[in-house]
Amino acid sequence: MAYYFIIPGLGNSGPDHWQTHFEKSGDNFIRIDQQEWDLPASKDWIENIDNALIGYNLNDVVLIGHSLGCTAIANWAKQYQRIIKGALLVAPSDLEAPRYTFATVGFDHVPLDKLNFKTIVVASTDDEWVTIQRAEFFAKNWGSEFINIGSAGHINADAGFGEWPEGLEILKKLG
Repeated sequence: MAYYFIIPGLGNSGPDHWQTHFEKSGDNFIRIDQQEWDLPASKDWIENIDNALIGYNLNDVVLIGHSLGCTAIANWAKQYQRIIKGALLVAPSDLEAPRYTFATVGFDHVPLDKLNFKTIVVASTDDEWVTIQRAEFFAKNWGSEFINIGSAGHINADAGFGEWPEGLEILKKLG
């Protein structure tokens, strides 16, 4: 059985966010809580990811990241070099864009190393936190399948992505 670990972005994912709906869809969906959601430190976030996976067969693990959670996954993969079943990376934020001015520690760029497990990047043509070109650039560098879902904002609750059955269908490609 696959175990799906949810890694929200900055501020966590609220009750109407698709990640919360995914979490409620089965006992094998587990949110990784961070100690600090609003002033995140990359080191803490990636250590929390690694600690959450202790005791699980990594061949059964799929990570589900949104926004800054995608960068946390890329940083985790770079540091720990673990091989998992896969990762769904939705709306990765472009930390190097001039508009991105959030206070973070260690989240200063998006790692571009190839990820050593299967990944899918899902992006939107009108995401305020990443251009479609940058999202595709990240996907290419990470070795990810790239899915452009058109005009969908930041693919979050504010953009109308509460229950997201299409997202669950995409997730099935990983596990």
